[in-house]
Amino acid sequence: MSLSKEFNNGILIFISIGIYFLLMELLGLSDVFYLRLLNIFIVIYFLNKTIKSNFNEGKTEYLDNLISGTLTSLIGVVLSVVGLLIYISMKGGDEYMKKLSANFLFGGGEPSMNQYCIGLLFEGIASSIIITFTLMQYWKDKPVKGF
Repeated sequence: MSLSKEFNNGILIFISIGIYFLLMELLGLSDVFYLRLLNIFIVIYFLNKTIKSNFNEGKTEYLDNLISGTLTSLIGVVLSVVGLLIYISMKGGDEYMKKLSANFLFGGGEPSMNQYCIGLLFEGIASSIIITFTLMQYWKDKPVKGF
């Protein structure tokens, strides 16, 4: 059984982001905010891979590719947030959250583990849609390979 390119690339987004953040934590760099932002390049790479693959297969309809890219990114975002939720639970739950949220998104307050992950889910969905639209603008005027 063959998995769709959207699912494959969504899983690769999840795995790559997971490895990236675990590596940052192992190196003691997890509190460097700007390094956390670099995960966007992982998302861009795999979204571009999905859309480029569609174009190379002759699938050039804007809406179809927009849906394909959005689906890829949503799979990656949802899996990443679920993975983070599991990771936070394994590291001590809300106690670990106090350390994590102090260095991350939330400038004040002490969000619960669920609030934190829901916030990241919405942020991830919004940024993924923006990246997908941006890549679609890039690809909309590109000549199709072989045509």
